[in-house]
Amino acid sequence: MDTPPLAPAPHTPALAQPLSRPALRTVTELLKPITWFPPMWAFACGVVASGQDLGENWALLLLGLVLTGPLVCASSQAVNDWFDRHVDAINEPNRPIPSGRMPGRWGLGIAIAWTALSLVWATLMGPWGFAACALAIALSWAYSAPPVRLKNNGWWGNAACALSYEGLAWLTGTAVMLGGAWPGPHSVALALLYSLGAHGIMTLNDFKAMEGDRRMGVASLPVQLGEHGAARAACAFMLVPQVMVALLLANWQLPWHAAAVLALAALQGPLMAKFLRQPVARALHLSALGVPLFVSGMMVSAWGLRHLSGLHSSVGVV
Repeated sequence: MDTPPLAPAPHTPALAQPLSRPALRTVTELLKPITWFPPMWAFACGVVASGQDLGENWALLLLGLVLTGPLVCASSQAVNDWFDRHVDAINEPNRPIPSGRMPGRWGLGIAIAWTALSLVWATLMGPWGFAACALAIALSWAYSAPPVRLKNNGWWGNAACALSYEGLAWLTGTAVMLGGAWPGPHSVALALLYSLGAHGIMTLNDFKAMEGDRRMGVASLPVQLGEHGAARAACAFMLVPQVMVALLLANWQLPWHAAAVLALAALQGPLMAKFLRQPVARALHLSALGVPLFVSGMMVSAWGLRHLSGLHSSVGVV
């Protein structure tokens, strides 16, 4: 379950005494709270799309937000940092593990402990919640850990992350609010399309790590396609699903929601144009400004499904 030895890292000041355990803030840094937002947002979208009363189900909402962010996503970050420590020694040597602030095998221990805690917590979410959590956990380990290590190929690795962070989280939110019932074709379609879009978002994160990925044999899309080819692929992955979502919403008699999704996609256009000209320099810029527009469209779509659910309920009553 180990990876190749750490690559030589730039010299850093020696610590006065070897660390026996990491500081609490170092553990927090390993778990990366800033990354918890996407799956928590996707879960919230699924909850909204379910059409169920939010006030009556606030406890399930809270349980799910904790599960998707501080538990499952955090565990995946710990897993990734442990098995990526040899690459991080080149790309980001100041991270907790390659810097030595997370000594010995503490990183692996935290990854295992957080994985177990996530599965225990998921038992509170019913059979669907537990199954979705188990699949997300399996994908996170398959993404980072040998011998599978999906991350070694950008097509498969980004797909695994996107499905886990967006599609599974969305469908889990819908299913648990429906008492474990099947989310239905509308939610499944939107969850999968936004997972496809998230594949492009994952590619944006790979531009900063091109040097280390190339040297350590990680075939990210920027390494495989070159920076401009990967930039075109990322933009296509992000834009095409949004257009398809808008078409579906229009077909479901939700024209205003469809127009809002298209408008949000159009606002991403100028950001993408600059990114396509300077992929490495502009990847972070597109991620910071374009991704919020993308995820706003997710919530607009979720409210569209909620409206659709209300219409169907009204028709049923009549």
